[in-house]
Amino acid sequence: MNPLLITIGLLTLSNIFMTFAWYGHLKNMQNSPWIWAALISWGIALFEYLLQVPANRIGVQVVNVGQLKILQEVITLSVFVPFSILYLKEPFRMDFVWAGLCLLGAVFFMFRERLFG
Repeated sequence: MNPLLITIGLLTLSNIFMTFAWYGHLKNMQNSPWIWAALISWGIALFEYLLQVPANRIGVQVVNVGQLKILQEVITLSVFVPFSILYLKEPFRMDFVWAGLCLLGAVFFMFRERLFG
């Protein structure tokens, strides 16, 4: 299988765990002490790292570190926006669109040499 597709898949799964670790407690643990939220988030983050580390090791074989980081940021926003709207019930804002367009610009500049030679 294509290493870049493997990287994207692993980073997407990693980001799902990361998003729940960072923000899931805001909905589910409002009345719990923060230390419990931190410990549970830490446990969830373990699964994130078990996916993120191999994703970066595979990814760096086919793209440079800057490209890998921009890819990570695009995936992060692609996971976070639906999570915040669907799970946390945040209202959709056009700022999500503008941030996404800015990230697409970053993708263009980081990958233009690869795309255009």
